[in-house]
Amino acid sequence: MSPANKSILRAVARSFYLSIRFLPTRLREPVALGYLLARSTDTVADTATVPVKTRIETLGRLSEIIQGKTSGAVAGIGDPGASRTSHPPASPIPATTVDDLLAAFVPLQTNPAECTLLKNLAGTLGWLDQLSAADRADIRAVLERITHGQMLDLERFPAPSEIRALETAADLDEYTYLVAGCVGEFWTRLCFRYVRGFADLSEEKMLALGQAYGMGLQLINVLRDAGNDLRAGRCYFPAQELTAAGITPAQIFREPEKFQPIYRNWIDKAERGLEAGMEYSHAIRNRRVRTATVLPALIGMRTIALLRKAGAEALEQDVKVPRREVRRMIFFLVISSASQRTIDTLLTTRRL
Repeated sequence: MSPANKSILRAVARSFYLSIRFLPTRLREPVALGYLLARSTDTVADTATVPVKTRIETLGRLSEIIQGKTSGAVAGIGDPGASRTSHPPASPIPATTVDDLLAAFVPLQTNPAECTLLKNLAGTLGWLDQLSAADRADIRAVLERITHGQMLDLERFPAPSEIRALETAADLDEYTYLVAGCVGEFWTRLCFRYVRGFADLSEEKMLALGQAYGMGLQLINVLRDAGNDLRAGRCYFPAQELTAAGITPAQIFREPEKFQPIYRNWIDKAERGLEAGMEYSHAIRNRRVRTATVLPALIGMRTIALLRKAGAEALEQDVKVPRREVRRMIFFLVISSASQRTIDTLLTTRRL
């Protein structure tokens, strides 16, 4: 990974960057690249000042580029720190193509790191072409699902002036799978490829646990951001459940007592996803990889505890685990080499 991409990753990834530092080098590279591409498409999807139709069209074109369906002559694009293969690039992308595509998005970014991320996307795409065929295929597969989920989200919530809700629980499950559950599968495939004797469980079992873990982590994001999402016209909680409780999405703020049973049920489901993540982490033999994998679950469990404590006020508060507490978790994981005893102790205290 080049110093430039490492700097961008550190700026945009925040807590994820804390995890990725623990990974073996060969595993770190495809994980980091997958994250940068997913964060780039997410930045495009979240640029609210650009019309929804334009964002959907841009995501579609970006997806085609990532999948290698758009080609053209190019030279000198890529991450000079990336490992090269003997294979020719599968889908060389001219820098002007990507730059022109994102020209309307770059100046609208209020986050300087995300602005830099989009400015460097052509190089990031060139880095993708330099990876092994297997890594490139896995990154493309996970990005295809992620961009589909992002476009689906924009189609479902096109106007912030009107609060819309997902129709069913299956719709929310689909969303959490497309933007995060598939990432758990991606992580698992890479680990089985690059980490000798990766897990005590079979690859099939680890894929299932990884999927559930990723969906649980994304569900925590939904729960934590519920208030802001409602104010932006997005209600991820199923309309069928709201109707059964006698409320509409617009009434959630006014009648939080009716909404709380629904909210608590989804907290319970998120917790089950994190428990799958703990089982996943417990099965990992490599302690560095275990440290990287278990940290989000510990942070997530603490977030759930804070959400439960906040109750109805969670819709009005910015519920977040303090950075000093995250550093403390990392410290204990590192000095204990992520021993199961330390993980169990941290889990118990994070749930309080």
